[in-house]
Amino acid sequence: MMKKYIALLIVLFLTATPVEAQCAMCRAVLESETDNSIAQGVNNGIIYLMAVPYLLMGGLIWYIYKSRKKANKADN
Repeated sequence: MMKKYIALLIVLFLTATPVEAQCAMCRAVLESETDNSIAQGVNNGIIYLMAVPYLLMGGLIWYIYKSRKKANKADN
């Protein structure tokens, strides 16, 4: 069962596509700039800010799963 999850995660990471997640106002301001590095920095910042809640929730779910698995072993 765990091998299926690992394979699924590998496939998801390999098929990830780059995204640009800007609001309309940020996009308009950043597109008017001649230097594209500022826009790339804003895009990276948005992606990092978006990823943190998912990582925290994933860690919490993993912790609950492990603690319940440990409790079930102790009951048997």
